[in-house]
Amino acid sequence: MPKNHFDEPVAARYDETSADMFAPEAIDPVVGFLARLAGEEAALELGIGTGRIALPLAARGVAVSGIDLSAAMVARLREKPGGTDITVTIGDFATTRVEGTFALAYLVFNTIMNLTSQDAQVACFENVARHLQPGGHFVIEVGVPQLRRLPPGETVVPFTVTPSRLGFDEYDVASQGQISHHYWLEAGTFRNVSVPFRYVWPSELDLMARIAGMTLAERWAGWGREPFTSESRKHVSVWRKDA
Repeated sequence: MPKNHFDEPVAARYDETSADMFAPEAIDPVVGFLARLAGEEAALELGIGTGRIALPLAARGVAVSGIDLSAAMVARLREKPGGTDITVTIGDFATTRVEGTFALAYLVFNTIMNLTSQDAQVACFENVARHLQPGGHFVIEVGVPQLRRLPPGETVVPFTVTPSRLGFDEYDVASQGQISHHYWLEAGTFRNVSVPFRYVWPSELDLMARIAGMTLAERWAGWGREPFTSESRKHVSVWRKDA
């Protein structure tokens, strides 16, 4: 079982520290995109967390189930309107099985990178394929590795610098490792947390999908279906399970 980096202290402030991701302008395009793919069928969210996407998607009439490693995050989901209506299994989403089959499975907000080895990421694709109906879709939203921002000999890139919050990504290029360091001001004291990730390239994800019996159907630079280019900072990719 992988280490849970989203325990009670993180879960308690997760919605607040990610407040911009809970704004309607951030959520509505995601939910619309996923609802179109799910249609009248069921959807499975990997890393469901506090329900940022699952709850509004369920409100659109999609039957949503979820998997998450953190009981503390899921407890926050349960406290929200509609949270008790969503079936959630606690476990590693790379290997945990749930009942039923789905027309849609999805991983948003860089969550695929929480799996910190290539083997685990491949296992995730294989696990998704076992849950999908033939012709079903798997959606991932993840950033494009920003290695071009690394000056020669450097390993750290800042992503947030404000008077009350600092954030830095530390890269290990040889292993595709990435540690996100977060520092924030709380009651006059700087707190910190560091979370490990494994960054992954779009072409590498396509190969993982092929191993699991899926084929790339769409790739965009965002939920609004902006064209994906060499300058895109993230991508939303959709793979279809082969019949």
